Amino acid sequence: MLIRNAKDYNGKPVELWLHDGKIAAVGLGLLVPEGEDVLDAKGRTVLPSFIDTHCHWRTPGFEYKEDIATGSAAAAAGGYTFVNLMPNTKPVCSTAEIAHAVEEEARRIGLCDANQTVSITKDFDGKTIDHLATLPDDIKFITEDGHGVMNNAVMARVFALATERGLTVMSHAEDSDISPWDYRLAENIETVRNCHLAEYYGTRLHMCHVSTKEAVDAIRMSRMRGARVSCEVTPHHLWFDDSRLQYKVNPPIRKAEDVTALIQAIKDGTVTCIGTDHAPHTAEEKEKGAAGMVGLETAFGVCYTKLCREQCLPLELLSFLMSAGPAAVMGLADRKGLLQPGYDADVVLVDLDHMYQVDASELHSKSKNCPYDGAYLFGKVVTTIKGGKVTFQIEE
Repeated sequence: MLIRNAKDYNGKPVELWLHDGKIAAVGLGLLVPEGEDVLDAKGRTVLPSFIDTHCHWRTPGFEYKEDIATGSAAAAAGGYTFVNLMPNTKPVCSTAEIAHAVEEEARRIGLCDANQTVSITKDFDGKTIDHLATLPDDIKFITEDGHGVMNNAVMARVFALATERGLTVMSHAEDSDISPWDYRLAENIETVRNCHLAEYYGTRLHMCHVSTKEAVDAIRMSRMRGARVSCEVTPHHLWFDDSRLQYKVNPPIRKAEDVTALIQAIKDGTVTCIGTDHAPHTAEEKEKGAAGMVGLETAFGVCYTKLCREQCLPLELLSFLMSAGPAAVMGLADRKGLLQPGYDADVVLVDLDHMYQVDASELHSKSKNCPYDGAYLFGKVVTTIKGGKVTFQIEE
């Protein structure tokens, strides 16, 4: 495929030749063999497709909320071609067999690749970690997402083993003894503990959905001391503060000063990626207090509107946060996240000037728990291409 009449993130004209699943050439006036398909970008901006470090597709066990087919469709509609899935399924993903089955089904569907993480403790029991010693080498990420591992000794052994085996610990920072009465303190305490363990053992640590100014400060200081710590922020923790939205999500929507701190952390490089924390629930579950929201299909529009339109951050930085930064966290930086020859032919076309209104009823996800419903956003995903093949295209 030859993509013509596109613009790069600086607004300059560019063409891309995609061949055999890779980016074959980037430039202008590209000469390609006869018979290649030509895609007219119609002046839209071409970016590397997006990579999500934090996502829930609810398989196995909760397919009534989302399954791999609908999750893949939502991802493609949002410009994503790779997602990292959390293990809070039923049964809990504590084995390589479950992880491999999920990944294989995503490959079969073909719209979006998936990495399935494995739980830190077996079945989230908070103490058993024997299964980590027998994981095959292709399992690289472990997390207790939705929970914090409470026992300090257990977590210390986890970090030591993770360093030995080359695993990355992905942390949902929450002391559940404290969170019922002070979720800010609950996040901050576990953030400090896990950063210290990463420093002590030399472990790769990724802090999920960071939401407080104190947690950001702890991560920043830990990185300055040389710790191998990365972190993500979610679109909803950038878009909302608690004066604008009361919506159940975990961690909660924070104060305006926390939003400011997260944006500053993006500017100074402490935050290196956006993770959607796409968390589908039924309307009945939300009414009963389930925490979470869907976010794959709105992530780019929310972040472009908030960071680029309102905060005047460069599109190049947003592209890094949604593509190259996540690729580095996921160990994919040698083949994904950039528009360079030799990289995977995973690209997205976006219309930066198109203002649209979010309609939750039109989302591809099974679940419609979307607090952006009715919001006006800039930055419409027009076309998603994975491996040189179109996986999503809006009708024009």
